[in-house]
Amino acid sequence: MNDSDEIGVFLGLDVGKTNHHGHGLTPAGKKVFDKQLPNTEPKLRQVFDKFREKFGTVLVIVDQPASIGALPLTVARDTGCQVAYLPGLSMRRIADLYPGEAKTDARDAAVIADAARTMPHTLRSLELTDEITAELTVLVGFDQDLAAEATRTSNRIRGLLTQFHPSLERVLGPRLDHQAVTWLLERYGSPASLRKAGRRKLVEVIRPKAPRMAKRLIDEVFDALDEQTVVVPGTGTLDMVIPSLARSLSAVHEQRRATEAQITALLEDHPLSKVLTSLPGVGVRTAATLLVTVGDGTSFPTAAHLASYAGLAPTTKSSGTSIHGEHAPRGGNRQLKRAMFLSAFAALHDPASRTYYDKCRARGKTHTQALLRLARQRINVLFAMLRDGTFYEPRTPRLA
Repeated sequence: MNDSDEIGVFLGLDVGKTNHHGHGLTPAGKKVFDKQLPNTEPKLRQVFDKFREKFGTVLVIVDQPASIGALPLTVARDTGCQVAYLPGLSMRRIADLYPGEAKTDARDAAVIADAARTMPHTLRSLELTDEITAELTVLVGFDQDLAAEATRTSNRIRGLLTQFHPSLERVLGPRLDHQAVTWLLERYGSPASLRKAGRRKLVEVIRPKAPRMAKRLIDEVFDALDEQTVVVPGTGTLDMVIPSLARSLSAVHEQRRATEAQITALLEDHPLSKVLTSLPGVGVRTAATLLVTVGDGTSFPTAAHLASYAGLAPTTKSSGTSIHGEHAPRGGNRQLKRAMFLSAFAALHDPASRTYYDKCRARGKTHTQALLRLARQRINVLFAMLRDGTFYEPRTPRLA
């Protein structure tokens, strides 16, 4: 992106599904545009071309680049305009500095344009030609939807089993992610169906899907069945409901596996993929989330900026002389925060990460607080890796 002094007009867009509200400002702050724009290529192209003819270099700024802001950004780039993105967290903080509390499309567009004009350091660059990132954005979002659906369906199955046969739930509930268990429940949804099939037959039918755990699993299932002699009213409905839910869960798991394969294939062509996955606890899905939310990291001047964007800069709640402990700020990019927090937990097998976590616990931090501190330290490491393009090197971080 050119220096802000070379921009002829700053066009902020508060994007919407059918219409966007545009607000144009000259470098001197003079308002030259303030109206709605239909979310269609011809209308957008007409406005962008007119602005370029009149003002020369045009910078188009949005607050949602990957969803409903995708078309105006693509058209803007195609017409020769420059494009940029004002992150939502920055947008909210900057909006607080402007008069008026009512949130309107016109006000938001004006805030976006003026922030780009007066605070260019708050903007993030957008490379719309990066097809890998664009496709990853869609796939990561789809995968997260599937994960939420899998959780919902699993909870429904566990809830029903707990209601009618708690002992059976304790055996099968924690294993619902395993193909053999969902396959078993698709065919034998109730305690009566499992018992009728018999121990020997069940071991034989699931052995191809779970060679190592087949006999142990079925033994545990029948031990659980023997613990409950009474039949809770309504148990008969499980033969219809549980198999249906199990089929749905199995289908979602299959979709997630297919999506992960697509994500893996895309990551193989991204130059930062191997850098990200060299960090302990960062797998395919986490690496994709990092690329979608952070990119190459150049939009963040320091690791502290990245930590703030992730919502991983711990804050201490205090009142007078009372200190209530460390907490993660409620703001920040939720995707990035979750990815960093879960990857910190997954990295506890790494000696350096484990040592740092154990030192935090020894200093009186709770499990969550220690993970929060570890996630924050890993932000420093991630920032340095992206900045230098280097792989992870084990090094125990020092406690603050």
